[in-house]
Amino acid sequence: MSESTRTHPAEDRDTKEARLQHPSGFLALTRHESVPIIVDALLDLPPGREFNKTELADHAGVTRQTVGNHVDLLLDLELIEEVPDTSPRRYQVAESEVIRELLEFNSALNVARDGI
Repeated sequence: MSESTRTHPAEDRDTKEARLQHPSGFLALTRHESVPIIVDALLDLPPGREFNKTELADHAGVTRQTVGNHVDLLLDLELIEEVPDTSPRRYQVAESEVIRELLEFNSALNVARDGI
């Protein structure tokens, strides 16, 4: 690394803090410890499977409150969608580009892991 591109530890901390305050999509998804676990559980569900917060929590191995804390993020990132006219509220894995890309990424990671 050249001297002109080398950063100082304080600059590294500032950059890290800036990233945490304004995360990209990937960091927004993974910055909460339980969200990757929930997403992994979503990727394991069959297409069209409906669930409520308790069912998703049980499937993911987290608490209902944990799922409830992250439902808005999952909705905003188009990972899940609400099933209309359900009470209590039910959800399903979204039919979105984000889910298609995550499934492809997850598949590629599984292939790479199996090759290790």
